[in-house]
Amino acid sequence: MSEITQGSDVQENPAPKGSLFGSIAPWAILALFALVPALAWVLGDSFILVIATRMMIFAVAALSLNLIMGYGALVSFGHAAYIGIGMYAVGILASYGITDILLQVLAAAVAAALYALVTGYLSLRTSGVYFIMITLAFGQMAFFLMVSLSAFGGDDGMSLSSRSTLFGIDLLRDNMVLFYFVLAVLVLVFAIFRRVVASRFGRVLRGTRDNATRMRAIGFSPFRFQLTAYVIAGVAAAIAGTLLANQIQFVSPAFMSWQRSGELIVMVVLGGMGTMLGPIIGASAFILLEDILAHFSEHWKLGLGVILVLVVLFSRDGIGGLANRLKGGSDA
Repeated sequence: MSEITQGSDVQENPAPKGSLFGSIAPWAILALFALVPALAWVLGDSFILVIATRMMIFAVAALSLNLIMGYGALVSFGHAAYIGIGMYAVGILASYGITDILLQVLAAAVAAALYALVTGYLSLRTSGVYFIMITLAFGQMAFFLMVSLSAFGGDDGMSLSSRSTLFGIDLLRDNMVLFYFVLAVLVLVFAIFRRVVASRFGRVLRGTRDNATRMRAIGFSPFRFQLTAYVIAGVAAAIAGTLLANQIQFVSPAFMSWQRSGELIVMVVLGGMGTMLGPIIGASAFILLEDILAHFSEHWKLGLGVILVLVVLFSRDGIGGLANRLKGGSDA
């Protein structure tokens, strides 16, 4: 067993240098986001800043789902519930006069961790389609719980009179400040997840994804690693929810529905499941396509569905994998 404890059976498979998902490309993409305000200023279009902020918020949410779905083979159809937890943490605390975003993020993280711990403990006793269905059930339970809270808007949701404060200062009301705050959160989440995936924990999680029976045979507990990843993913998604509530200044159970969970799954698959850059690409592409296609038809999701089918048919690794092949690199 000495070799096992050294991690020889769960060796990391780093991305090749020629891959889009190598060490430089993700940081280059994040650096490009930092240039968006300059682009918006040059073009005189402030909406560019708004949509880029939304891209980054959902990139955080997609990264969180990718941790359990891409690296743990856990397809959750209730992941949007965590976004709702984050949003309602902002709305409920604001209604009681607690407007500091750091306190709201802390409350959202604690609530999401507890929810994930309980639901994950039960859900991870199942697998395959049963896991999908039980996460869907828990997600809908959370959805209808928020619908029943008439004190906080019920099914109609609740509007926020202003954005959260930062250290007691009303900084986030400026879209530029909010943009860079969201970018900072995205960079932090990306860096943490990258470290997690590259760690011994991440290697065991991927080993469990590939062959759970083998991991048990060599002395690891798949359940413990999966539950930990499930909680981490839930907390990150809740943080994304606090950011989304601040951007749109509105909180609604609609953001917790199974349709929203399905959209998160689409983002991960569209960009490239089981990679670090894929969810960022997928979330950005989804938000951009949503904005473009919605101008042509209210049935824009039909067009998105066609695009998703084409991506899956021609590149099971998503847009990122397709880009790798076009440039002659290898998939991550």
